[in-house]
Amino acid sequence: MRIIIIGGIAAGMSAAAKLRRLDKEAEVVVYEKSPHVSFGACGLPYYVGGFFDNEAQMLARTPQQLIASGIELYIEHEVLQVIPETKTLQIKDLKAGTIKEDHYDTLMIATGASSIMPPIENLNLKNVHTLRSMADGKALREALRKPEVKRVGIIGAGFIGLEAVEAAKALGKEVAVFQLEDRILKEVFDQEVTELLEAELKAHDVALYLNSKVTALRGEGYATHIVTENEEIPVDLVLLATGVRPNTAFLDNTDIERLRNGAIVVDQEGKTSLPGVYAAGDCATVPHLLKGEPAYIPLATSANKLGRIVGENLAGNHEVFEGTLGSSCIKLMNMEAGRTGLSEAEAESMGLDYKTVFITDKNQTDYYPGQEDLSIKLIYDANTKILLGGQVVGRKDAVQRTNVLAVAIYARLTTKQLGMLDLCYAPPFARTWDAINIAGNVAK
Repeated sequence: MRIIIIGGIAAGMSAAAKLRRLDKEAEVVVYEKSPHVSFGACGLPYYVGGFFDNEAQMLARTPQQLIASGIELYIEHEVLQVIPETKTLQIKDLKAGTIKEDHYDTLMIATGASSIMPPIENLNLKNVHTLRSMADGKALREALRKPEVKRVGIIGAGFIGLEAVEAAKALGKEVAVFQLEDRILKEVFDQEVTELLEAELKAHDVALYLNSKVTALRGEGYATHIVTENEEIPVDLVLLATGVRPNTAFLDNTDIERLRNGAIVVDQEGKTSLPGVYAAGDCATVPHLLKGEPAYIPLATSANKLGRIVGENLAGNHEVFEGTLGSSCIKLMNMEAGRTGLSEAEAESMGLDYKTVFITDKNQTDYYPGQEDLSIKLIYDANTKILLGGQVVGRKDAVQRTNVLAVAIYARLTTKQLGMLDLCYAPPFARTWDAINIAGNVAK
């Protein structure tokens, strides 16, 4: 069996490593467009901000290690086309410029996603950056250390854009964030949570331009102003963080099932609509535990997990991925926030009969140093009281409490059970009734 994996970053390498351990005889071939494999892009904002300096820490495995394990690896090779009828690939060696064909028995697509380039004029100016690849990270890290770069404009208020805020502020820069919608992280958190996060940004002198459509960049050679429909704001550097788009255009010649944004639709085994073809990672959907349909949630966690499942199935098994809860989190200056399961907006769009509760309590006792406010939102079924979603925000321990809610949702606990859940107590960590217990008991 010749098994080819297109893409060697998160999902692709998880699959390749698992497959190699299970099947020592199969030909395992990986084609990766970039010079790197097993690259953890989530570390980029912190590398840029100087929270660590060794970029190799973002690489889980080197090409040499993978080759030594028996994987046939080709870096800087781009797959231009998949021809399902003949089970062949058209591949370009990016260094040599040559094109060749290869044949597969089974195929996995793990090509990830790329930064969306919005319809903004003059994006080709020299001080305009994205933050997706290792090369992006090195370029932005170097640029932000130039003394003449004092004002940073970030277009987009999703995870990457807001994590880059902390990086720029750590380097002493003035920061302005431009968001097309009326609040930050609108697709992730409900309004009660984003209001607290926006207040934290403003407390650190971050200029927030909400409901702000950027139409152009202005400058000669370098961007000196960000132009919106209403005003012009001076900048010395621009970061585009307006989301990602699945890298699946090379499949346009096939009839593989995709969402409107190009994401490949997969089932719980990672199978696509094409026989013998699997997919996982940011180029594909992921089964959702609560929605009952594939969802596009480009997170490293689900990419690695579904990638591992695909690796099992490439070896001839029929393992299934039960589904994601979309659990995700962010550190924003001195605050942290996490979410899991359904947001209220998602529950409403699904037509569910639900209720919510939002409480603010404390993370620990007042007589041990470090007590802070902790706010929790629960979304739950109005009739059964089974938990559907949860969001936690605060300055300390919010994300780990979100993890508790993820387990509670997976286990289909009710709000009453959550209220009586036996959680750890000691003065440095909680109060006798943890904030999660309080939220559960308030939910009626």
